[in-house]
Formats: sequence, structure tokens, C-alpha cells
Amino acid sequence: MKLSELLIGLLQSQWIIKFTLIVMDNTDIHCVPNTLMIVGLASMGINYFASRICQDALDPGRFPRWKTYLKSFFGCSVFFSTLMLLSVILSYAMKGSLESSLKIGLKNGIRFYKDTDTPGRCFQKQTIDRLQMEFQCCGNSNYKDWFEVQWISNRYLDFSSKEVKDRIKSNVDGRYLIDGLPFSCCNPSSPRPCIQYRITNNTAHYNYEHQTEELNIFIHGCREALVNYYMGLMNTIGAVVLSVFLIQCSVLASVRLLQTSMEAVAGQENVEIDTEGYLLEKGVKETFMEYVDPVLKLLLLNQVAPPEAKPEAGAAS
Repeated sequence: MKLSELLIGLLQSQWIIKFTLIVMDNTDIHCVPNTLMIVGLASMGINYFASRICQDALDPGRFPRWKTYLKSFFGCSVFFSTLMLLSVILSYAMKGSLESSLKIGLKNGIRFYKDTDTPGRCFQKQTIDRLQMEFQCCGNSNYKDWFEVQWISNRYLDFSSKEVKDRIKSNVDGRYLIDGLPFSCCNPSSPRPCIQYRITNNTAHYNYEHQTEELNIFIHGCREALVNYYMGLMNTIGAVVLSVFLIQCSVLASVRLLQTSMEAVAGQENVEIDTEGYLLEKGVKETFMEYVDPVLKLLLLNQVAPPEAKPEAGAAS
């Protein structure tokens, strides 16, 4: 692949993510990709310091300066590695939340499609149109969602027309509803010119059957298209993150073995003797409590002791 094609693909992905975030209703979902980015930056720092430790281990005179920081280094490394694995798991577990968030967000986007003059909503039309053309979709669940909302602004309606007046009067909420779609729902690969108005009226078009003929508009809803896009993206990212997680675990294990073997050399006259390293000096439970106990003691010290109950009046001495 050429460099220009790669850059175009990256820019296109950034645009898709930017505009699809607009139509999401629940902003809490953003915490998962944000966590992955933070963990990715932390992993770069962890691997950098691990390489420095391995390099300084070649010189027994430079390695001792790391001894005071290694315990904190391993603690942070294990924390971020675990957070990386949890972020990948949550990315797949939040598929239902993503779908419900897109359902509400797309519903509001279609609802405010006509409000091009309203501050805070003027971008909705452009966003929905670009999403429908980019993902080749139409509506929220399907193209019939456009039949339930007034997507044409009042400024473009001729209120002197009898048809417009009848449609508005026939609706309880006074909305102008038609069996039509925005131009962004049209399928450009269809050989027939786009039929975006009077879609359900067979007599309005020549040689046309709404129930049997394959429509020359996008049939699938945008919610399904967006969920499939994100899950495909997560499958790719998840495989990469899991690979990085396994590599990082092997790096940390190697640094731990190097640390323990170098500690055995400390104080020896012959620094070129063979030593054996180990991952855990004690058992898993004892090692875990060794790291957790200082944190628990710190939390207990910060707690305020509850006031003692006063003796009841008239109690026997």
C-alpha cells in the first residue's frame, strides 16, 4: 500500500470516529477508547524504562541505581498491563451500550435534521447526510424512520399549497410527513434514477413496485452499520492489544529475572559468576499482600474514628 493511501485511510477513520461520536447519546462509552489510549502511552513508557534497565544491567556499576525504583516500576507495570486487558474485555462487553447509545443519538439526529437555523443543531443535517453516504445506510433502523419525522424545514414548504395544508392538518402534531427520504439515502450504484419521494406510491412512478422491486436507496439502518464498523475495528485493535499485552508480560518477566539475578551478584568480588533469578521470592498470596498492605494501612490511617457513644442518663454506676 502506498503512503498516500495509508494517510487517506487514517484521515478517513478519524473523520468517521469524529462524526459518529456526535450521534452517540451516552458519553460514558468514550471512557473505554480513552483508557486504551492512556494505557498505550503508559506501555510505551514501561517498555522504554525496561530497555534502559536491561542496558544498564550489562554494567554492574550502573545497575544499582535502579534498585530503589524497581519495586514501584513493577507495581505500575502490572497495574497498567491489567488495565490494558480489562479495557479490551470491556470494549466487547459494551456492545449493547454502544447500540442503545447510537439508537438514541441517531433518533435525535434525524429528529433535528431540519433545524439548520437553530444554534446547536445546525450541524445535524451535514452529519447525518455524510454518515448515510459514507456507511451506505438510511435512517436509524431502516429507511422508514424518515416517514415518521418532518425532515423538511418549514422555510422550504409552500403553505399556500393545498397538499401541504392537508398533510399538516392530517397530523395531530401539525408536522409535514411524507413517504420521502433525503438525497443521502440514494444508492449511486443503482441503474435507475433515485426515487426518494412517494416511495410507497406505485402509481407515482412508471414500472415500479414498492413491495417487490429492489429499491434504489440504501435499505439497511445506520445503527447496524455503525455497530458493525466499530466491532470490526475492535476485532483488529483487540488482536493488536492482546499481542502487545503478551509481549509486555514477557518483557516484565525478563526484567524481573534480570533484577533478582543481579541482586545475587551484589557484594560479590567476582561479578561474572553465574546466578539464578526468580519471579516471586514468596508465594503469590504473600507477594500480593506485600504490595496491598501498605495501601490498606494508608487508607486506614486516613479514616476518621467514629465518636464514642455517650453513656445514657441515669445508668447504674
